[in-house]
Amino acid sequence: MSILYIEDTENNQILVRRRLQRAGYTVDIVETGEEGLTRARTDPPELILLDMGLPDIDGWEVVRRIREDSQLKDLPVIAITAHAMSGDRERCLEAGCDEYETKPFDFPSLLEKVAAFLDPTRA
Repeated sequence: MSILYIEDTENNQILVRRRLQRAGYTVDIVETGEEGLTRARTDPPELILLDMGLPDIDGWEVVRRIREDSQLKDLPVIAITAHAMSGDRERCLEAGCDEYETKPFDFPSLLEKVAAFLDPTRA
């Protein structure tokens, strides 16, 4: 079960990869939105974890492009963001994300959301 994690912060990359690999998932990491879109097109994952605050194009633009791309439009996308104010979850979902998780990470919650998309029997 392959996951593409689009994240520019190394500590987050390490933490999330380690937790997801322990749960049996394969995790590929890229650091920019453009790299993420390219990787998703060339080697489509089963799920995308998307940091909304990326250095090149932000997560809002990435998910917009994913939803407009006939090859990628049905990929599940979980927004990963430090934006935890009232309305932020709704904003991510309206932008095209399928689910939302805040930083700092609540790993049991994140793993439950990942499992719901990749292995519903584990969720």
